[in-house]
Amino acid sequence: MSVRTEAVIEIGSTGIRVLVANVSDDGTYEILERAGKPIALGRDVFTAGLVSRDSVGECIAVLRSFRELLRAYGVEPADARVVATSALREAENRDAFVDRVAMRTGFRVDVIEAIEESHYMFLAVQRALGGDARYFSRTNSMIIEVGGGSTELMLLRRGRIVAAHSLRLGTVRVDEQSKAVMGSSGYLMRFLADNVRTACDGLEDDLPLSGVRSFVAIGNDARFAASVAGAETRSDYTIVPREAFLGLVDRLKGLSVDDIVASYRVPYSDAEALLPGLVILSLFIERTGAEELIVPRVSLRDGLLIAMSGGSGDDIQAELHKQIIASVVGLGRRYRFDEGHASHVVEHALFLFDRLGETHGMGRRERLLLEAAAYLHDVGNFIRTSGHQRHSEYIVLNSEIFGLQRDELTIVANLVRYHRKAGPSPSHANYMSLPREDRAVVLKLAAMLRIADALDRGHTQRLRLVDLEMKEDHLVLQSDSSGDLSLERLSLAEKDDMFEDVFGLKVVLI
Repeated sequence: MSVRTEAVIEIGSTGIRVLVANVSDDGTYEILERAGKPIALGRDVFTAGLVSRDSVGECIAVLRSFRELLRAYGVEPADARVVATSALREAENRDAFVDRVAMRTGFRVDVIEAIEESHYMFLAVQRALGGDARYFSRTNSMIIEVGGGSTELMLLRRGRIVAAHSLRLGTVRVDEQSKAVMGSSGYLMRFLADNVRTACDGLEDDLPLSGVRSFVAIGNDARFAASVAGAETRSDYTIVPREAFLGLVDRLKGLSVDDIVASYRVPYSDAEALLPGLVILSLFIERTGAEELIVPRVSLRDGLLIAMSGGSGDDIQAELHKQIIASVVGLGRRYRFDEGHASHVVEHALFLFDRLGETHGMGRRERLLLEAAAYLHDVGNFIRTSGHQRHSEYIVLNSEIFGLQRDELTIVANLVRYHRKAGPSPSHANYMSLPREDRAVVLKLAAMLRIADALDRGHTQRLRLVDLEMKEDHLVLQSDSSGDLSLERLSLAEKDDMFEDVFGLKVVLI
């Protein structure tokens, strides 16, 4: 079994952190090095909107030191995965920062979206909980990480993700906002309580929080609570009783930052953010029915490493697929879609995709995007039936779907746009913004989606495809229906033009 050394670096709101590990072919890995240095990127961005010159220089110095560390393990800068989170996402000079870092250090920085953070967070939690993660299939759960600039959370109904959200509520952000109005500690507590209450009220539409029984918290603040108030420690996570956690937060409210440093021997930079982070967690858990916190000893970097290594394995890949589709269906239900019709269109679309593999030449990623689009193609009816394909495009483009990155979400938005009526045009900005390769993917998948939708024109789910045959210039679809197929054939005649243009085959239904 071969072993390779991989490295990931996270540029966050409060510091830059690196993880180096030996990764085996089977996806298991052994941590070789964890290191980090505090940097006040969040304080720059959340007050002035950009990274200061001094902070840029400091980041470059830290990254240069990490470059030498990685080279000691045989990892070159170009081979490391370097990501930046909420602070750089919001920085006005993010592009200049990324370019300067690349020129001065050789590291290529990828500023990731919040939904991508949730993806890596989920992978890390799954790995840490191992077999115990199956417990979530019997309960409703919340997974939450309070960062410097944002709070990332996922809601799961009986183990399936129904929503993933990024809230502009982070320890550095609220500290700077509090200072800006010369707020007291009492003001900070009221500010946090008001913001968390508003956020929770919005989450109730996705999942009643009182029914949440499993509360998983990751991040520095949660790990501190686990080290102080944890009652039970497993191999990769710690359980903290609810009352013990809330009691710890109450004690910390009476301490100054200096008192926290002296009492708990934590670095001053960590102590400043500790109380806001723990208060945010306490306000969320108080809205749930959870009796304990589960604190995995993982971070975003662990999730990145799992994704890089391919170590998620077939079982977890299958589970991840289920979670993505659960998030897709959750979005559809939010907009009151016709779930029976959508599921039937999915069945048709995937039948075509799987049986035409040699013709279209696409893989698992494209199949997932087609599945997502087939579920969501009609969500625009929530706004208005007339022109609903454009409303569907708008909804998808402005939503978050767990596990789909922004470029993938853009492809799905294009697919729902073109499931009916006119096809792509040079005047369509959302389509033309895609790389040429992705535009080709849109054409192929949209052609299949139009056929799948046409086969359930009446939303009655009265036929299923059982076989297909490709002739010289025809694709013959065989259904299980012995009834009158005039409506479906009429619908196919209206919508198979794109399929014929893309694949050179006229569709015939028998």
